Amino acid sequence: MTALGFLYPGHHAEDDYPRIEQLLASDIRVDLVHIPAGEGGPRADEMRTGTPPGGPGSPGEDTPRQLAAGVEELRLAGAEAVVWASTSGSFAPGWEGAHEQVRALARAAGMPASSTSFAFAHAAREIKARRVAVAATYPDGGAELFARFLRAAHVEVVSAHAAGVATAAEVATWGAKEVLALAHAGDHSDAEAVLLPDTALHTVAHLTLLEKELAKPVLTANQVTVWEALRLVDRRVNAPNLGSLFTREPIVQV
Repeated sequence: MTALGFLYPGHHAEDDYPRIEQLLASDIRVDLVHIPAGEGGPRADEMRTGTPPGGPGSPGEDTPRQLAAGVEELRLAGAEAVVWASTSGSFAPGWEGAHEQVRALARAAGMPASSTSFAFAHAAREIKARRVAVAATYPDGGAELFARFLRAAHVEVVSAHAAGVATAAEVATWGAKEVLALAHAGDHSDAEAVLLPDTALHTVAHLTLLEKELAKPVLTANQVTVWEALRLVDRRVNAPNLGSLFTREPIVQV
């Protein structure tokens, strides 16, 4: 049995994780610990307004403390790796800040650690997508900050679409119709993959439809977060219902 640990902000699309565990159909357990974060969480809805990292009202000031507090439960559950399951909460500190965030999490957890933002960068490399399009629920500022993070990871972003949704709670109510519309709106003819960066967005049930409609790989936040945990423990799982990312080998090593 391989146990994977995730620190998830708030209560939005957490039901994607047991769904992924079921679709993996393997000896893999997905353990989720919620970070008490209010409506927006350490990812914070300030991020959706494009507040620059470190500026006035910068989100996630308490994130390191909250993450450290959450890892003890995962350790007791036997987790072998932990991932901070927030995209905006992990790219908000910027490239260097995101690295320090993960280093601090690994020290607190005593196990390999990563975050959703790094998961997107690693997953794009895994599927050999050199150019990507971002289809974000965020306003323009948040979408561009995520694109900036990807560029720092040497992933070329050919377009960054922002849907302008104000809160994570609203995103969590979206179904297949809205998710598909977001992906289409963010797609670009030059993009080799489309990225949907929001762990508050339910996407796991729609991955097959998304890739069929767009005719290219689609990477979504909760999907890449679990893949990243598998990468950390060097597990390979073939699960076509979880998209192209889960049908390719080998897992990228960094």
